[in-house]
Amino acid sequence: MKIFLGADHNGFELKKALLEVLTRSGHDVADEGDVRLDPSDDFPQFAERVVRAMQASGDSDARGILICGSGQGMCIAANRFKGIRASLVWDVAEAHAARNDDDSNVLCLPARSIKTDEAIRIAEAWLMTPFAGATRFKRRIRELDNLG
Repeated sequence: MKIFLGADHNGFELKKALLEVLTRSGHDVADEGDVRLDPSDDFPQFAERVVRAMQASGDSDARGILICGSGQGMCIAANRFKGIRASLVWDVAEAHAARNDDDSNVLCLPARSIKTDEAIRIAEAWLMTPFAGATRFKRRIRELDNLG
């Protein structure tokens, strides 16, 4: 599984910490930016970079992690793309539910609301939780794919 990270200025420091921890843990991680702290950057460009990199990777299990101040903007931006199921997650229980029930492929984190150690626990739980594959879950994902 390839993991793509992206963050605006609000999530820049948290992204750097996650990149280090995930890489050290042996994950295949790509940093889709920003490469330097830019207080005037905008979150949609990083959401697009991550999603397009996921799509271009050829990895059917590619994952994205997006970070901004609230996590909301990144989640909204990522969910504009077909096949993306971005979830705003603020604790480990929600990380588990997002993967188990909804087969979330993009994790959105609120940098202003969680500390680095909690973000690491959330990301690890989200990455390690498999999709349950229950019939009702698959049906709901198909329904999502047919929207719009």
